[in-house]
Amino acid sequence: MNEILLFLKDLEFLIYIVLGALAVWQLRNFVLAWEELRAAAFGLEKESAQNRLNRAAALLVVLLFLGTAEFGLVSYIIPAVPEINPLPTPTIDLLATPTATLAAESTEPVAEVQPTRIPGTEILQAGCIPGEVIITYPENNQVVSGIVEIEGSVDIADFGFYKFEISPPDSDTWLTIQAGDSPKVEEMLGFWDTTQLDPGNYSLRLVAVDNQGLQRDPCAVDVVVERVEE
Repeated sequence: MNEILLFLKDLEFLIYIVLGALAVWQLRNFVLAWEELRAAAFGLEKESAQNRLNRAAALLVVLLFLGTAEFGLVSYIIPAVPEINPLPTPTIDLLATPTATLAAESTEPVAEVQPTRIPGTEILQAGCIPGEVIITYPENNQVVSGIVEIEGSVDIADFGFYKFEISPPDSDTWLTIQAGDSPKVEEMLGFWDTTQLDPGNYSLRLVAVDNQGLQRDPCAVDVVVERVEE
């Protein structure tokens, strides 16, 4: 199935050209059949012209349906399939919360993050843009435990989906823990189950991906995970 979707994506413009050419051809046949039907004087002539008119109209409807289906697949369905737009990090199941611990390895290079000052606000990490890609809770260096409700915003142009990743400090290993498929602005983005982790320091980052599979610079915060006393 992924191979078929990738084929439809790669040949999108060629498919539009072929469908457009066929539509022009059938539209010409439709006009000719319509003129012949109006000029027909005998029953057999009218019946023959009517059949050609119906056939041309049916083919035009089919071509319109195929063009609409191609547009819908390329614009909405394919961008929601991560396998069609490979990402440099392991994604597992983007819409599920795995219970695995940090065992996976990633070859994704981690960009050096430099803090930047926004007037009137706290120091934000590079990639954290208020109203676009930002984690407002938990805050940087905050102590968390149990089930953490992650809040913030992820609202970029040509939005595709977003995901959360965690990593021990000074590590190149990032594990996807959850994802979402709709933009959010200053609201709850998802949940993070920290009970599966050993206590200690972790980095939590929010990654936004557009509908062409291009990944924006992530917004990351450092947190301290504590064990919940039972």
